[in-house]
Amino acid sequence: MPGMVLFGRRWAIASDDLVFPGVFELFVRVLWWIGILTLYLVHRGKLDCPGGVLLSSYLIVLIILLAVIIGTVSAIVCVSMKGTICNPGPRKSMSKLLYVRLALFLPEVVWASLGAAWIEDGVQCDRTVGNGIIATVAVSWIIVASTAVIIVIVFDPLGGKMAPYPPAGPHHLDSHESSQLLNGLKTAATSVWETRIKFLCCCIGKDDRTRVAFSSTAELFSTYFSDTDLVPSDIAAGLALLHQQQDNIRNNQEPDEVVSHSPGSSQEADLDAELENCHHYMQFAAAAYGWPLYIYRNPFTGLCRIGGDCCRSRTTDYDLVGGDQLTCHFGSILQTTGLQYRDFIHVSFHDKDILTDLSAESEPLDLECEVQDCWAHKGICQAARYVYRRLINDGILSQAFSIAPEYRLVIVGHSLGAGAAALLTIMLRNPYPQVRCYAFSPPRGLLSKSLCEYSKTFIVSLVLGKDVIPRLSLTNLEDLKRRILRVIAHCNKPKYKILLRGCWYELFGGHPEDLPTELDGGDLTQPLLGERSLLAHGSPTYSFSSDSPLESPSKYPPLYPPGRIIHLEEVGTSGRFSCYPAARYSVKWSHESEFSKILIGPKMLTDHMPDILMRALDSAVSDRAACVSCPTQGGSSVDVA
Repeated sequence: MPGMVLFGRRWAIASDDLVFPGVFELFVRVLWWIGILTLYLVHRGKLDCPGGVLLSSYLIVLIILLAVIIGTVSAIVCVSMKGTICNPGPRKSMSKLLYVRLALFLPEVVWASLGAAWIEDGVQCDRTVGNGIIATVAVSWIIVASTAVIIVIVFDPLGGKMAPYPPAGPHHLDSHESSQLLNGLKTAATSVWETRIKFLCCCIGKDDRTRVAFSSTAELFSTYFSDTDLVPSDIAAGLALLHQQQDNIRNNQEPDEVVSHSPGSSQEADLDAELENCHHYMQFAAAAYGWPLYIYRNPFTGLCRIGGDCCRSRTTDYDLVGGDQLTCHFGSILQTTGLQYRDFIHVSFHDKDILTDLSAESEPLDLECEVQDCWAHKGICQAARYVYRRLINDGILSQAFSIAPEYRLVIVGHSLGAGAAALLTIMLRNPYPQVRCYAFSPPRGLLSKSLCEYSKTFIVSLVLGKDVIPRLSLTNLEDLKRRILRVIAHCNKPKYKILLRGCWYELFGGHPEDLPTELDGGDLTQPLLGERSLLAHGSPTYSFSSDSPLESPSKYPPLYPPGRIIHLEEVGTSGRFSCYPAARYSVKWSHESEFSKILIGPKMLTDHMPDILMRALDSAVSDRAACVSCPTQGGSSVDVA
């Protein structure tokens, strides 16, 4: 549902978003009204004190005012329940009701101010009555303040700039006028997103590279959200519907729809060996998070274990970059990996590249190899290039191999660090041909297709369950947006029912709703009638074909995850809460095409957490070690794409 238009501007709330806040306000105000009415009826005989007439008048007017407000809010809730997301017709009276409700705030504020003034004058009445009046005034101001906060939250900075197109559509505008309008909207949206990102990243420095990253990221977000007129609750409802739709498709999928074969002994042995390597190297990738992750994983003993290292003065056995105050981080690395101080040559806690990772642009890689079309994620490539310069130009790797020439070079990382590790490995491939990389939960949008194929001989990626990051790319995000629009347009239920059912399904499971899906056929290249109402004022930039601005092949070419991919999937029913028995996992080699869609579910974020991934690896390795004589077990199957 497009955002509501009040006072000549769009707000980040729809007319069907007022059910839950309205019910909550009704609950509070009805209790408040009953309390005030009881106070007046029980203690009105004690209001014959000096100033009691004023207090009596205050209570009577407040009771009447609250009754009017309760009636108005009840009407708002009833109207908000009508229609569907794409059918706001039954809710056309909502704007008038909201104007009435907002108008009632004026007497409410005035009356709360008068009540505070009368209390300040020190009315000499019964103590119970006085305390009741004080509580009444306090509740009045709390509700007024809460309403002001809600108004600030739903305020859309772009609301005043999103002027609708003429009824005939933007193509009836003069070309110059249309171009000016679109450019103005784009500039305003980019400016707003840049302000939001700067606010969220206020602790990051303000150098030139950071400013460029701010602008690039703001342009990406403004482009992604520019062609739809959805409010946050619409997206939440769409995600809830998509999760049930995906589960319904999987439950109804016939076994013969999946082509599989039992792996050969060499392939199975390779999988076991690489899984063991992942299990070993994951502790090093997790150690890079420092003491916060270590304390989180060891809440009762972690602080005691690294406390001595935090207080220890720096030694000269290793080169520490980032400051002497980072010894707590180093102590957690020692505890996580089991290494000693003497095992380290160089330790750097440089972390200024995190913002550049959000930039989704690509750039060519200049490699001394025969691979053509070498493109990579620009932001992560900058981070990898920084580490490469430190390792090569500062002689860190040369020093390491001079001390331990019999060792081999293995690079590891998790999440965006996995992307940087993969790119760094590719850069080091020429001077160090034996280098290998283990990338845990790497981002999908990292390498061009040719570079992805080239990396399969020396990079292994590991992905857990529905982890969203290895499925996150501009193409997949655009696909997710289209699927959200489509599933919302198909659904004929009001939004509050969708959200209630979605919350129940996420928390307690059950049978997914039997929803229409993309598998039902039909032309998917054009938006449905309901979907057109969700587009931003008939946005000319949006199409259900492949010409979305996010799919521009020049600026955002398709990118893929690095290396061969090991996929850990939870099997059985371990429930949705940690109190259920420990989960078991199947392990298989997977093709990158299996991660070409974002999967919705309660674990799409938690499956990315390094501690969850470590526990899954522990379980998978122990299960396979205990069942080496069970080659037909589901965890040993290899799916063929």
